[in-house]
Amino acid sequence: MSTPQLTRDDNAATTNSQPKAVWAVAFASVIAFMGIGLVDPILKPIGEQLHATPSQVSLLFTSYMAVTGVAMLVTGVISSRFGAKKTLLSGLAIIIVFAALAGMSGSIGEIIGFRAGWGLGNALFIATALATIVGAATGGVAKAIILYEAALGIGIATGPLLGGVLGGISWRGPFFGVSVLMAVAFIAIVVLLPETPKAAHPTSITAPFKALRHRGLLTVSITALLYNFGFFTLLAFTPFPLDMGTYAIGFIFCGWGILLALSSVFLAPKLQARFGSLPMMALSLALFAIDLAVMGMFTEHKVVLIVGVVIAGAFLGVNNTLITEAVMISAPVERSTASAAYSFVRFGGGAAAPWVAGKLGEHNMSLPFWLGAVCTAAAVAVLYIGRTALAHIDDHDPAPHSVEEAQAITVAD
Repeated sequence: MSTPQLTRDDNAATTNSQPKAVWAVAFASVIAFMGIGLVDPILKPIGEQLHATPSQVSLLFTSYMAVTGVAMLVTGVISSRFGAKKTLLSGLAIIIVFAALAGMSGSIGEIIGFRAGWGLGNALFIATALATIVGAATGGVAKAIILYEAALGIGIATGPLLGGVLGGISWRGPFFGVSVLMAVAFIAIVVLLPETPKAAHPTSITAPFKALRHRGLLTVSITALLYNFGFFTLLAFTPFPLDMGTYAIGFIFCGWGILLALSSVFLAPKLQARFGSLPMMALSLALFAIDLAVMGMFTEHKVVLIVGVVIAGAFLGVNNTLITEAVMISAPVERSTASAAYSFVRFGGGAAAPWVAGKLGEHNMSLPFWLGAVCTAAAVAVLYIGRTALAHIDDHDPAPHSVEEAQAITVAD
């Protein structure tokens, strides 16, 4: 999400005067977001050593994203009744257990199942982390969001790199690495984060579905569902035609993550201020669709694929920030409710795309990229059709105004 530009003194205050609790949650957030791209470098080794097809290996993403999306519907219900700290710790504990179990797996089916459990823990954690940082941070909401976005960006960028380094030792290494790091984060939150109060009004499980009646939120959600076909084709399928070692794949997707983080935090706000949210969302998605189409035309050329992956980070970073803001103000409902509804719909694309891409790729390596390009172009069309319902989004301050409203919308945006 977009944040105001800070002066050097502001940044100094942000980095030097935050409570230890804030740093504990921020550290855990880095590790949680590492999980998105962590398995990229080990997809091929897992397939080779466990005798699995690309579509079977891609189910590691599908099970993870499907469970995360469905679980998003109940995270608000859980956190509003048990408090943020208990919800965070529950999510971390689940990730610790299922990441370790994935590392001990002996078949592709076991890993797919344990990744599904991992997705449940991830949903509980990331849906609560931003609210906790906002509640514990000093200096206002804007500075708290800067910290959260920085943690998100670091996690997105370093996940593939860590996966490459540990995957170079064994494909099991990245799973055990996450389990250990999450255990450290769990202890840090137990020690440093004070007990958090429960919400004054428990969230209803039907609230996200009712929120989707609002055309603006539905438009943004369907847009995200469609472009997630392109996003997760890029993330889950590209390692197969690249056919490179774990270190190389890790560095390539690290470059993608760095560009995504930089464009999300620094470039998107400037473009938004100058040209507006809707035009820049449409342009960034159109450029991403073109990027995927070029990768589809030149799939046999590894240089094209590498460049295509890295520059996609810039397009996705801008879009992620702007679409997150749009969700926050697209409907007259609590922002936590809008987040849950949006995440549930968009993860449909995130869950289906890896398996579909893997199946298509078993017949023709170019087809997944073409499908991603077509779906992303369709996302631009949906955004255009629903533009009137989103005409107001640049007239509001997207920053959350209360801890209850400050629920995170994940980057698998």
